[in-house]
Amino acid sequence: MLKNTFILLVITFFSLSLTTTTFASAQDSLSSTEGLQFETSPDTSTTVEAVPEDLNFTTSPDTIVSQDSSKIATAKTTTPSSEHETGKKSLWSIFIAGLVGGFAALLMPCIFPMLPLTVSYFTKQSGSRASGISKALLYGLFIIVIYVALGMVITIAFGSDALNALSTNGIFNFLFFLLLVVFAASFFGAFEITLPSSFVNKMDAKSDKGGLIGLFFMAFSLSLVSFSCTGPIIGTLLVEAASKGERLGPAIGMLGFSIALAIPFGLFAMFPSMLKSLPKSGGWLNSVKVVLGFLELALALKFLSNVDLAYHWNWLDREVFLSLWIAIFGLMGLYLIGKIKFSHDSDLKFLSVPRTILAVIVFSFVVYMIPGLWGAPLKSISAFLPPSATQDFDLSAGIATGAPTHSDGKVKKYAEIFHERGTPKGFDPYYDYDEALAASKEQNKPVLIDFTGWNCVNCRKMEANVWTDPAVAKLLKEQFIMAELFVDDKTELPINEQFVSDYSGKKIKTIGNKNSDFQASTFDSNSQPLYVIVDGSGTVLVPKTGANYNIAEYIAFLQSGIDAFKAKK
Repeated sequence: MLKNTFILLVITFFSLSLTTTTFASAQDSLSSTEGLQFETSPDTSTTVEAVPEDLNFTTSPDTIVSQDSSKIATAKTTTPSSEHETGKKSLWSIFIAGLVGGFAALLMPCIFPMLPLTVSYFTKQSGSRASGISKALLYGLFIIVIYVALGMVITIAFGSDALNALSTNGIFNFLFFLLLVVFAASFFGAFEITLPSSFVNKMDAKSDKGGLIGLFFMAFSLSLVSFSCTGPIIGTLLVEAASKGERLGPAIGMLGFSIALAIPFGLFAMFPSMLKSLPKSGGWLNSVKVVLGFLELALALKFLSNVDLAYHWNWLDREVFLSLWIAIFGLMGLYLIGKIKFSHDSDLKFLSVPRTILAVIVFSFVVYMIPGLWGAPLKSISAFLPPSATQDFDLSAGIATGAPTHSDGKVKKYAEIFHERGTPKGFDPYYDYDEALAASKEQNKPVLIDFTGWNCVNCRKMEANVWTDPAVAKLLKEQFIMAELFVDDKTELPINEQFVSDYSGKKIKTIGNKNSDFQASTFDSNSQPLYVIVDGSGTVLVPKTGANYNIAEYIAFLQSGIDAFKAKK
């Protein structure tokens, strides 16, 4: 029975790795913009406005204000968004990721065999069943305290601002990629990540003391001895928590992790007969490590993709990324059916039913991804793939026709940077706000400003799941002048266009700096995606919105902007 539970936990961990920045939507603008840190809009119809501490916003009425020397007039509007609600959602996603990671760690070879031994120790050494239960519960509580303390130390040492800076920095994203590759190699059996044996032995010796101190050091010893198995999971979890930029993220992640780890000790102490249902330790425990190693490797590529897009390295186009994932999960499937073997694996004499089911799921996922090599949208994982525009060969969109141009034939500003790799195929936006306003006046259409990013997970999800809807696409192409403003691009502005922001006091050197400063100073928001509808003078027509995957609601938002624009004529 527990083997089935093991499979379900691994599947859950696998699915969360694909659907959350828990591993649930992640940090999405992964390139900081000179002091401005950007995060992804939540999956709601309202905009989340999480403002960095070094940005000072002032309250202003809904009046027309000027922006730059380009005579941009904008009306600052407010929406019923809640920064507190955003943080709450992010913390919940981190907690769930920690919980799943804890259950996965429980099935590691360093921890699972210790379950019956530890519980039996409590039940035999205690004078009564009640005493054994209380000691086991305290043991579990100390596990929670130890791991939460680890999370708090990281929070105190770095702080939320530093965590945000790490998560949005290209260098650290590349280091995260290398770190996850090391963790994967560890799970594959290349080496073990261990703590100094002298330190572990000292802590273990202290566990022989009686009372609360002895119980605490028993829990501490478990944490140290199992580090070779739990270290990569904890490391991945802390990286993921850092990517959310939440002050309490590491502590909340460790809380979820430790609760999952502590629950079985208390549960089996209360009901010792359940120990009989535990499967025997064996080679299947190492299989758990290897499967998690494949997942670590797949997740590592996402961090590399973030850097690749922001710095225009052009290594991981969509089809290259998909090819690597197909290879990784294909190998995982072959491993599950016993066709490949690692150094610490036991001989696989037959396939168990749970292992077979998991292999079917993995191979099905591989088959699902294959059409993506020729442009299939793959909506369920589109948020984690590079933009569809990076696809060199797309049967659904045909061959790209080059950079878009103005009505006079002049190439649109920045189109050579963004159009071929950032814009969903079939759309023809502007990439400079001033040009979009001029086109709005010329064509008598409202402007839809799309504040987006190369590494914005929710932006990709909106483009793949909402913008592809025929009704939405028709409105965007026919009724709007679209302006795609990338906030995390690293392309340097010409010297004569660089300036010091009156708003943040930062030197604006890149296109991303310019767009991010414009978004924060004009719309009091730093989250992506952010959709704002303005007229040709830059006046906001309707309340702005963030990611909203309800197609009907998004159409209603677009239509409200069209109606407001027509009403002003």
